[in-house]
Amino acid sequence: MPQLSLRSADSCEFDAVSLGEVMLRLDPGEGRIHTARSFRASEGGGEYNVARGLRRCFGLRASVVTAFVDNPVGRLLEDLILQGGLDTSNLRWVEDDGIGRDNRNGLNFTERGFGIRGAVGCSDRAHTAVSNLKAGDVDWDRLFGERGVRWFHTGGIFAALSDTTPAVVEEALTAAKKHGTATSYDLNYRPSLWRAIGGQERAQEVNRRLAPLVDVMIGNEEDFTACLGFEVEGADENLEELPEEGFRKMIRKAVETFPNFHACATTLRGVKTATVNDWGAMCWCDGAFHTATHRPGLEIMDRVGGGDSFASGFIYGLMTTGDAARAVEYGAAHGALAMTTPGDTTMAHLKDVEKLVAGGGARVDR
Repeated sequence: MPQLSLRSADSCEFDAVSLGEVMLRLDPGEGRIHTARSFRASEGGGEYNVARGLRRCFGLRASVVTAFVDNPVGRLLEDLILQGGLDTSNLRWVEDDGIGRDNRNGLNFTERGFGIRGAVGCSDRAHTAVSNLKAGDVDWDRLFGERGVRWFHTGGIFAALSDTTPAVVEEALTAAKKHGTATSYDLNYRPSLWRAIGGQERAQEVNRRLAPLVDVMIGNEEDFTACLGFEVEGADENLEELPEEGFRKMIRKAVETFPNFHACATTLRGVKTATVNDWGAMCWCDGAFHTATHRPGLEIMDRVGGGDSFASGFIYGLMTTGDAARAVEYGAAHGALAMTTPGDTTMAHLKDVEKLVAGGGARVDR
């Protein structure tokens, strides 16, 4: 099994960089998309949310590689990214053709859900500027070599956006490995993204090709099954609630198949209602499993982005402590906190995370 080594901070411009799409999220608040007359605008995207969490909550130097059409919506997204504190020098700007015929900026309408009504996501992201990226469009050797990056993160959402994005991911991961940058990948299976381009079969073809380039693989139970083809006999049909032992068996299969994995991590979520979930996490690292503090009956305001915040907390823990048991606690705590506020992205601070990891409760701070 490989040992995870990080480049020194003083040899790199960035602690972390993500590759992925950043969409404009339009949230109807307590209502429904189809009855809304106003929306709250924010930014979000599976891979981006991780970099933003590492910057905003954990204080690391982070950037995102993405692309926007140079129009008012693209500039709004840039402004939101700047508010999150990320470096924007790796944004690619595409000329506006006037109506978004060939390139456009992605939109994501999201209902938070409440009680028995689950959250709903309605994406409008075809033909976006970032989905049109091709191998050779980004100078990865300059980013990872000349500028320097300690940790690179991407995932299965970006890989599913078009026929060309898997090659961009492969090119990026290969360059990261060449320059000694640690790599992580969140499988993040989304049936709606793969449906028209080959479904699970295509998802497995793409993700199994990329997996040998990944140091830290992240995903829930459905992700490991749908994206990598690892199934556990006797698993409940609701893979989101697969028991811990089922995940252990699945990860053992994954590590045997991909011995390059240094660590694998997952959230453990039991959905009681849209607003009450049992919440936990576990990881495998250095041949051992570690389980985070279980939080039954966690009250949720907005579940979208909880897994991304888990990933950023887990990555931060590995980068700063090297202790997988502590890293999974950071991840679980950060994910729990992120789901108590609206939007894809975290509003938590490192002190909030450390307080929860230490066993702190919800008594008023004053």
